[in-house]
Amino acid sequence: MSQPGSQSLVLGGGCFWCLEAAYELLPGVLGVESGYAGGERDDPSYEQVSSGLTGHAEVVKVVYDPTIISIETLLELFFRIHDPTTQDRQGADIGTQYRSIILYADASQKQAAVDAIKVAQPKFGKPIVTQLEQLEKYWPAETYHQDFYRKNPNYGYCQAVVAPKVEKAKSFVDQLVPLKP
Repeated sequence: MSQPGSQSLVLGGGCFWCLEAAYELLPGVLGVESGYAGGERDDPSYEQVSSGLTGHAEVVKVVYDPTIISIETLLELFFRIHDPTTQDRQGADIGTQYRSIILYADASQKQAAVDAIKVAQPKFGKPIVTQLEQLEKYWPAETYHQDFYRKNPNYGYCQAVVAPKVEKAKSFVDQLVPLKP
């Protein structure tokens, strides 16, 4: 998934199927992997994370080419496709595993996240509650979660929840100005 010069960003904004499907549409994104971050248990299972008792968040690891797409653009999409003002939930998905979170790898990613929150806040009627934490551990989710939307577009949850976010992402992509001519 990664290649020389690529960077990665780990984001949580509800169900990882939604974020994965949306970020796969962006030019310059080399790969998106659903996974788990934070929490008190190494290499957790979906069932453990779904209990809401482990402290993990469902996240995606977005690997991208920064010469084609900026971290600012990645974060702009993040704030367009989920509600960062709801604590520990996205729609009907409720629990700490569905929290809004940006897990930064270094000081420049942290600053980009702080700046993105400042830019996004005026667009919401309530305070943004997105957590900012340094990425300490990340584990890929089980194989059946990877590319879930692409493999299961007719699954009820995908039609009701993922598809509208994919449509928002498509609209966003249509408005992008490439970094490279």
